[in-house]
Amino acid sequence: IESSKRNVKTAIMMLNMGGPQSLDQVGDYLLRIMTDRDMIQLPMQSTLGPYIARKRTPEVQKKYGEIGGASPIFKWTQRQGELLCQKLDNLSPSTAPHKHYIAFRYVKPLTEDAIGEIEKDGAERVVLFSQYPQYSCATTGSSINAVYSCLSKRDRNQKTKWSLIDRWPAHPLLAKTFADRISTELKQFPAEKQKDVIIIFSAHSLPLKAVNRGDPYPSEVGSTVQLVMQELDYCNPYSLTWQSKVGPLSWLSPYTNDALKGYVKQGKKNFILVPIAFVNEHIETLHEMDIEYCKELGEEIGVECMRRASAPNDHPLFISALADIVTNHLKGDQRISPKFLLRCPHCANVRCYKSKEWFRQLCS
Repeated sequence: IESSKRNVKTAIMMLNMGGPQSLDQVGDYLLRIMTDRDMIQLPMQSTLGPYIARKRTPEVQKKYGEIGGASPIFKWTQRQGELLCQKLDNLSPSTAPHKHYIAFRYVKPLTEDAIGEIEKDGAERVVLFSQYPQYSCATTGSSINAVYSCLSKRDRNQKTKWSLIDRWPAHPLLAKTFADRISTELKQFPAEKQKDVIIIFSAHSLPLKAVNRGDPYPSEVGSTVQLVMQELDYCNPYSLTWQSKVGPLSWLSPYTNDALKGYVKQGKKNFILVPIAFVNEHIETLHEMDIEYCKELGEEIGVECMRRASAPNDHPLFISALADIVTNHLKGDQRISPKFLLRCPHCANVRCYKSKEWFRQLCS
């Protein structure tokens, strides 16, 4: 990340999991995921995690090879950040100039890289901005805990103001973005088939252990789905399903592939897949949805037509959503949300407690 040539007044730190930018980064990427206890809890994790990462690396490298040899998350996040800050400079001149910093969880630029750049640029205010619209302890929670682990050990500038945007599942422009993406795909079906197309909202699944602990992710994903369908005036049948299950434990279901099989058995033949919890293209959209579901599974079960709505990426409505979220945050008095400070009802993660209490003080 290059330093800005002008003084930075407001830093927008964009939190996301990231993705390998080359095939030789896949091993380290998986290692960081498999040893992150906020993301996944394994017995003897310091031993088992690296073993699973090594074992899965060739298979995952093959998948990345089939989508061009790299994840496009960095490209899209960079684009989104640039467009966001251009809008912010116009919408909120009192907090300008703004500059975005990418803080990935599992691949460079990592959290510590972003914080180092922000400190070097001397930002007066830092907004931690989760790029996961719906909050989960495994995603946003992990990224925020990484900020805590890094920042709490540093001799930071006490004059810098910090604040946090931890979720935004119900933003109207987010719903409008997805609705427009879906409408674009619906028009590709023959007119006589359009009303019968099933809209399948597919989100990354979560272990039931986390759901039962009280993780808010499923309900927040559901809220986004309802707002999108409201925007579409409930024009088509729709369903929320879950993808990307890993390992033998029970996860949130129905799984997307099983749901498609079930609907085909009921005589349904036309579908649109919607990546409702992803804001940019990555392996779960380009490989799992496009190749494994739309192409391979579609052919296997006899689907007539299955299309996939694009992720928000750089859709103008989505950039406007990001800008509106940050502008309202900068103008408001709430630097951290009460909801973020509330732990899950059955939380037993001491690090989570310490992190939230530390952020309570940081953002006070």
